[in-house]
Amino acid sequence: MRFSSIGDILLTTPLIRALRARHPGARIDALTKERFAPLLADNPHLDAVLAPAEGESLTALAARLRPARYTHHLDLHGSLRSRQLRVLLPGRWRGYDKHRLARGFLVLTRRNYYPAGTPPVPERYFEAAEGLDVRPDGGPPEFGLGAAAFAEADAFLAQRETAPGRALIALAPGAAHMTKRWPLEHWKALARELGAAGKRVVVVGGPEDVAAAEEVARASPAAVVAAGKFGLQGTGALLARASALVSGDTGVMHMATGVGTPVVALFGPTVEAFGFFPYRAHATVVQRELPCRPCSRMGGPACPLGHHACLREIGPEAVAAALATLEAK
Repeated sequence: MRFSSIGDILLTTPLIRALRARHPGARIDALTKERFAPLLADNPHLDAVLAPAEGESLTALAARLRPARYTHHLDLHGSLRSRQLRVLLPGRWRGYDKHRLARGFLVLTRRNYYPAGTPPVPERYFEAAEGLDVRPDGGPPEFGLGAAAFAEADAFLAQRETAPGRALIALAPGAAHMTKRWPLEHWKALARELGAAGKRVVVVGGPEDVAAAEEVARASPAAVVAAGKFGLQGTGALLARASALVSGDTGVMHMATGVGTPVVALFGPTVEAFGFFPYRAHATVVQRELPCRPCSRMGGPACPLGHHACLREIGPEAVAAALATLEAK
């Protein structure tokens, strides 16, 4: 059970893969919100992806799940909603340690009280599977994609191809929280530099990212806007067709690692100790070591100090250099 969001859900897939490898004959279902179900719909290790119906109460959901008689229930969310479902759906439940106190102290005091050797979140999820004899296999997340998603992405790219053979770079300028967004002028400068270097650029994101994506794309004739035009599966297919992605600390970053696309990830208000760096992937993290980091658990509406130096001071030339090094490996 993991209701949201994009990155958190995809980071459950190493555990799902390990469960299937160790228990090939078991029935393994995932429970998430309906809008996130496409992230797991084509996962080869799941029997079913379940979701609450629109307007369905937790009581009704528990009643619908009860006849399956699951032997183990893994709560990978640890929210009020998931705890309520645990009460309504009796059985063997286990969760994992979210290290809330350590995370809070790190934000408030900049002192790291995480226990030594605390693993990243995808491996913390394995705590919920204690007793099922599973261990991380060293592989990245998986984002399974259907043939329809690739057909949709390929048709979009074919219609906008002006110079066959050029490498395709995906840019993801959006983020749910302002402090996780690299400044738009930096994105535009990067798009111009990539176009001048002979790269094609596709700007991805959700409907809320369309305005930013269009502004970035206007900076370079080599750029096209895909933001708002695709669902999760279609966006995943576009990322799979790209030779690399540049992204902030967002779900799109994990979508790319889940389809095997190299990533340059820009981290500002959040830090590695939280556990959400690109996992077991061909990736480079670009960040500034500043005494004010981290300033929040997941980003916020404004920089608490007003300067946003953590991302503003990462210049386009540094990101372009990181991208060139990543592609050369």
